[in-house]
Formats: sequence, structure tokens, C-alpha cells
Amino acid sequence: MSRNRGVRRQDILPLSRGGKVSAGLPTGEAFRPEWIDFERGIRVGNLEPHERITQILKYRLEQLYGTGFVTDRWGRGVYWQWICWLPRANRQAKPLSSAYNFGCAKLFIGQDRQERVFQFGLQVERGYLVRSDYEGNTLQKDWDWHRLVRGLQAGSPLAAEVARLIRREGFVAELGDFEGNAVFDAKTYPGPAALAAAARRQPRNHWAGFQLYYPMPERELRSSSGYEVVGAVVAAFQEVVPAMNLCMQVPLVPRERLPRLGA
Repeated sequence: MSRNRGVRRQDILPLSRGGKVSAGLPTGEAFRPEWIDFERGIRVGNLEPHERITQILKYRLEQLYGTGFVTDRWGRGVYWQWICWLPRANRQAKPLSSAYNFGCAKLFIGQDRQERVFQFGLQVERGYLVRSDYEGNTLQKDWDWHRLVRGLQAGSPLAAEVARLIRREGFVAELGDFEGNAVFDAKTYPGPAALAAAARRQPRNHWAGFQLYYPMPERELRSSSGYEVVGAVVAAFQEVVPAMNLCMQVPLVPRERLPRLGA
């Protein structure tokens, strides 16, 4: 993210009084960057609740937007590979798919293990276009994917947000089956038509989706404190929410003022 819109101290929840880590609230002071492990995954297990990135980011999002979030993940055991948070109200508004998370736009964290990059931002899934054995993962009319694809038109508000984030803020867009995605950064992004074309190319019997994320390389991750990493993730989430809102039935509205701890 550019310096003028990046992470500032006031964007991060303040430390509890005396600079001590609170064992009660998952504010992020207790998080450690080494728990983003490029060999094994994102550590979630064998930690206290206030140390877990799942609890920390859920708490921070609910403080920012004053609404409930659902946490989902890919992985099991101590280390997970991908974690997401989605607004509960948007899922509940879906007449066909309210029992599942697949159709909802999400805020996510993940990793590129080969490039050793920590990723965090927005994800919207397409699912399968043919009926599958697992109930709920076939694309339905109420999925947020449809708003995403309709919004990828030149001159649209969504196209403007995507272009801003990629060209000015250092975000990366990917669209594909999560195996051979089309990848666009500030040097290669030609405009929304390329994303729309990539969406049309996805095979009917493959899972597909769109990601718009900030890439934090390992050297930056390791040179930051855990609290700074959490602050960077939250700041990136706030950057992508305007684009996310253009895909959802129920938008996220930030609180006018973030409450201070202990106030």
C-alpha cells in the first residue's frame, strides 16, 4: 500500500494501559509473525484464544464494522493454509445459499509458499457450474460472484476500485481455478476486460474464484512485529471493503469512530 494510505499508528487498536498484553481481548498485541510459517502454514492450534489470528481478526473486524463475522478455513490441526472472515448478515440475506459460506465475498489471509509471500485481501468464489457431490458448492443465482462479474465493466465503480488498488496501492489480482490463475499487478494489469475474460475461460467442472490481495514478502513480514502485521492486514481489509461492498447484498458500514480500549 502506498505510504499515504498504508498502515498508520492510529489505524491500529492501541495497547492496553501500561503497554501490557491483555490476556482477555484478542487485539493483536500477543500475535507473533513467526506464526505465519511458509513451511507448515498459519499457526492457529496450541495457542491461547487471544493469540490466534482467527480470533484477533474477527475481533478487529467486528470492532470496525459493528456486525458479526463468520470464520472459515482450509486446513486442520495446528497449521491452517487459508482462513477467511465473511459478514454474517450478507450470508443470511441469501434466499438460496444462506446455509453455506461459498457464495459470500470474504476477507482472507493465505500464503504463496513458493514465492514466500503472505497474502491478505478479498476473495469471491464461483464454485462449480455443474452439479457436484458436495451440497452447496454449485453456483447459485444469489452468489456474490454474479455481482463481481457484472461489475467488471470499464468505467464502473468496481472497475475503478480494482484499478486503484492494483495500480496505486500495490495489490495483486488473481482469477482462475487456484492452480493456474491469471495474475495481474501494477505492471501487467490492462483493465477490467482482462478479468472478465479470465472469468469466462474457467472450466465448468472446476472450482474458480477471484482474489484481490496485498502481498507481504517474507523479509517484510520478518522485520515487523506481530502487532504491526495485524495492523497491516486490517488496513488492507479496509482498503478492499469498498470493492467487496459492490459484490455483496448487505454492505459493510464502518463505525464512525473506533472505540478505544479501556475507555
